[in-house]
Amino acid sequence: MFQIEVKDVYKSFKDVHAVKGISFAIHPGEFVALLGPNGAGKTTMVEMMEGLKKPDSGEILLQGKNWQKNEKELRSIIGLSLQETRFSDKLTVFETLRLFASFFRLGEERANEIIELTGLDSKRKSMVGTLSGGQRQRLALGVALLNTPQILFLDEPTTGLDPNSRLDLWNILKELKDSRETTLILTTHYMEEAESLCDHIIIIDEGEILKEGKLEELLDENSRNLDELFISLTGKALRENGNVML
Repeated sequence: MFQIEVKDVYKSFKDVHAVKGISFAIHPGEFVALLGPNGAGKTTMVEMMEGLKKPDSGEILLQGKNWQKNEKELRSIIGLSLQETRFSDKLTVFETLRLFASFFRLGEERANEIIELTGLDSKRKSMVGTLSGGQRQRLALGVALLNTPQILFLDEPTTGLDPNSRLDLWNILKELKDSRETTLILTTHYMEEAESLCDHIIIIDEGEILKEGKLEELLDENSRNLDELFISLTGKALRENGNVML
């Protein structure tokens, strides 16, 4: 059984056709990058998979179940981290994790496991407001992993981070990937991030899938890397004149 199935999904907002008949399937344990320029429809697609928006038509199944009839069960198997996840600056790292762990009826032991996993032990007693950008992102990832999700959604998790902080986060995700217990759906504007972490690439523009598959299957003599492939398909770069095209 597929972990996620998207079947002929459409979604519009007034006169804007954000998603136009998208279909794909994701296997258990697979790490998938969803790439697209500004207005491509990928954010809308991810929000529908997360159960935050409803498709106008088509079907989205997580482990063979839809959001309409199985929301409580599906919420228990997913984790998500948004680009700008906000936490209380007045709580410590440990207090923050313990608070979110309580929502899943988990105790201090799980909070301690996450602190070790994310390399935040030296910041255990630090107020969230004193953390660096990279440390905040590791905390956000830790919160998303508290319930040991079978499906993890990460929205641009390393945006704005310095190269060392980005590498720290990649290493955490690579450990998660090696376990093969979690399926990841990643949106990113760093091509090297998608290349380094993901088994499967889906490129979306104007609400439609332009190309998908394993990286080595997508590249050819005209597209030697993911950057060149993306530009050849969309006519755009994800990073253009210092600005991010998302």
